[in-house]
Amino acid sequence: MSVQRHGLSVGMERTNGDFFLSVRVRGKLTHGDYQAMVPILESAIAGVDNPRINVFFDATELDGWEARAAWDDLKLGLKHGRQFNRVALVGNRRWQELSAKVGSWFIGGEARFFEDESEAMAWLEEAA
Repeated sequence: MSVQRHGLSVGMERTNGDFFLSVRVRGKLTHGDYQAMVPILESAIAGVDNPRINVFFDATELDGWEARAAWDDLKLGLKHGRQFNRVALVGNRRWQELSAKVGSWFIGGEARFFEDESEAMAWLEEAA
């Protein structure tokens, strides 16, 4: 019997109208994960004119998305995509690199794939 591990860690920081969202995932992203994460994001940016969101997404232990979670991700991109400035996806799989490229179609800014966390953070800090 194999053990399936799942976890989601979300952090949000704000400097004036700029936001830094940090997401770390273990296992498969679920609809429940988006139900937890989206209200945090929406509450943080509520009342801020033209918020800019930079995202650090640690996908090194990500196994993928449930179908409903993939739909949630698309809805998030369509609703708030213009507010995303930079999304750094850190991972270690080819499909994750492709996910970053596809994700950039749904945001106003730029999404990039990194294999090194420090390179991803340096790229995000350039945008600050």
